[in-house]
Amino acid sequence: MTNTEIITMLIEELKKVSTPERQEQAQANFPSRLHILGVRAPDLKAIVKTWSNILYDFSPQQWIQLCLELSHHTIFECQTLAFELLWKNKKALKALTEEQIIALGNTLDNWVSTDTYSTMIAGWHWREDTLSDKQIKTWLASPDRWLRRTAVVCTVPLNLRAKGGTGDTERTLMVCEQVIDDRDDMVIKALSWALRVLSRSDRLAVEQFMEKHWERLHGRVRREVTTKLTTGRKNG
Repeated sequence: MTNTEIITMLIEELKKVSTPERQEQAQANFPSRLHILGVRAPDLKAIVKTWSNILYDFSPQQWIQLCLELSHHTIFECQTLAFELLWKNKKALKALTEEQIIALGNTLDNWVSTDTYSTMIAGWHWREDTLSDKQIKTWLASPDRWLRRTAVVCTVPLNLRAKGGTGDTERTLMVCEQVIDDRDDMVIKALSWALRVLSRSDRLAVEQFMEKHWERLHGRVRREVTTKLTTGRKNG
């Protein structure tokens, strides 16, 4: 099968499990210029599992090429499918080059795609040193809100045990310091998330960061991170 044939079959499977209700909900929750079919996460993961078995004999490079093509499709779920397929196939994930990692994230335009890409692909590779600090800093300086959010959310795999993180206070706070004054809502929420995740492995560093930058931090960040530090939850 060619990649074009595989993608056509994948889209047909996605359409079979899509619903108008989910489509309407998704369009309201994370608007995108991509066409949203309306597929629930469990159904998408089931497709990932099925096709991981069907394509078991694909080499890492074949897998990567398929996912690159999926990530640039005009259907939202194809983009998400690309990231999930790579996360499922660790050999292919590990084989990604920095150029390919960047290419996979070239069409991000909503928080779901951005966070999936950042936690499963870019952030994982930053932790493994495939993706450079220089690239993270380039994203931080971008006028594109989604690339700035990508840079911040990339800190999550550094510190979240569920994603294999063991803690990286230095690089996490380096990123957080760069977006303290960013007032884009998507970046503000990402900053809060990054600090809350770091607090699990280095509470003292987060407390000191909050104290040092309190006056400059957005109210949402102050409220959510303080609540996390005092109650262990995002909201009291």
